[in-house]
Amino acid sequence: MPKQLLNAVQPSAEIEAAGGGLLDRRLFLKQGLIFTAATWGAINSQTAKAGFERESWTKQPGKPFSNYGLPSDYEKKVIRWIMANDDAPGNGVSWTPLHELEGIVTPSGLHFERHHNGVPAIDPVRHRLLIHGLVKRSLTFSVSDLLQYPMQSRLCFIECGGNSNAGWRSEPIQTQVGYFHGMASCSEWTGVPLSVVLQEAGIKGRAKWIVAEGSDASMMNISLPLDKALDDCLLALYQNGERLRPENGYPLRLLVPGWEGVLNVKWLRRLNLAAKPVMARNETAKYTELLPSGKARQFSFVMEPKSVITHPSFGHRLDRHGLYQISGLAWSGRGKIAKVEVSADGGKSWAEAELQEPVLPQCFTRFRIPWRWQGQDVVLKSRAFDETGEVQPERSELIAKRGRHGYFHYNAIVSWAITEAGEISHVYL
Repeated sequence: MPKQLLNAVQPSAEIEAAGGGLLDRRLFLKQGLIFTAATWGAINSQTAKAGFERESWTKQPGKPFSNYGLPSDYEKKVIRWIMANDDAPGNGVSWTPLHELEGIVTPSGLHFERHHNGVPAIDPVRHRLLIHGLVKRSLTFSVSDLLQYPMQSRLCFIECGGNSNAGWRSEPIQTQVGYFHGMASCSEWTGVPLSVVLQEAGIKGRAKWIVAEGSDASMMNISLPLDKALDDCLLALYQNGERLRPENGYPLRLLVPGWEGVLNVKWLRRLNLAAKPVMARNETAKYTELLPSGKARQFSFVMEPKSVITHPSFGHRLDRHGLYQISGLAWSGRGKIAKVEVSADGGKSWAEAELQEPVLPQCFTRFRIPWRWQGQDVVLKSRAFDETGEVQPERSELIAKRGRHGYFHYNAIVSWAITEAGEISHVYL
């Protein structure tokens, strides 16, 4: 951006909100039209003729209709990055490219994946859901049965308990945001409230837990407290308005808002009501961690408040001095995000970011703040506050609390160092 343009769009209302060049979060809301008009005025005056020459695609008919829309060929780089087990190709993960996306909704085809034994090819006509155990009557539902029930929709994130676990390493990993924090995605989920079918089965007084089981070859099973199941869980049949994709649990998955992803059992086939947890592999050998006190941390269901700046971040490069918009995502399994603060001086001072509406519980929240960079070395970081008063911790705080044996539930503040040359790296402070 030319220097004279920067001066033209630097209004008297441009108030520094914190050190390092962070500006009042309402700047773009108040003066966005001025900024846009000035920008286009500068571009048009220099490129008017070139910009209005007829391109080849204006001289011939375009492609015909398609039965299912696909992204542009020019967006082929926006993909899930896969890390599979060479000895068991169906076991592994794929990450959502958060650094390539905007807004809060993750396209279904980019939702992160975690599979233990591949994606089953389930015939929905033959699939059944069994509810049994400590109930007055066992019930079996076909998919067509469930599709007849009144449904609810909600925007909600799912985050793997192992998301961001590279943060436990002694040296900061250097990779793009999505390939570090991208085992978290946010969709609109539609389905039948779990409480409805449980009440139809009739819950016996001794029932305190539900053991959920999937229909993949690993027969994933895990325990869920009954109170949560009756509160806000869904038997999800749709994602982002269409039937679930196979890798996201088709034809039926469990949605457990705000709690670790392993509980959101895909390809759901069985719910067994029990007095005690089943103590399966994924709640004993996994998802149980030794604390500094010598005690083990188990059943750590809730995903704590978390945020990450996605723009600018590792993989980007600042190629000019001037006005930028810092943007990122925040979420908490405890409820709504109350506010997000951003620092451009390594945490010495903080400014409140603007939250994009709607701000919903257990949902991604997009935050933005204007920032003027003058070419100095800076460290950008963000921290999330949720409506319960919980605050995203510094890395040193998290390690002091949880020790060095952690693998799951890493939610520490992420820091991006920017050099005078505009190069960006992940750092620990």
